[in-house]
Amino acid sequence: MVAQMLATNGHELYYHTFLNEKSKHNYEIDFLISEKNKICPIEVKSSGYKNHASIDAFSQKYSSRIARKILIYTKDYLHEGDMYYLPIYMTQFL
Repeated sequence: MVAQMLATNGHELYYHTFLNEKSKHNYEIDFLISEKNKICPIEVKSSGYKNHASIDAFSQKYSSRIARKILIYTKDYLHEGDMYYLPIYMTQFL
């Protein structure tokens, strides 16, 4: 559903993985969309929204290229630090 809303709004969708050197597992970013000349990493969560290790690691690695970090989830709108927590129905406004 999130992919459909983003694509309908004209975003080209990209998925990104990169290796976690400590655990040898991959970090995953569900969607990357462009915003002006920067990117917005987006994670979609159905639960456990306070745990967003992938988006945090991605932000450390590419901090100069990030416009804003977005987590889409099933709760209310929240803005903490540089993370935007959006209820799923607000995806249509990205």
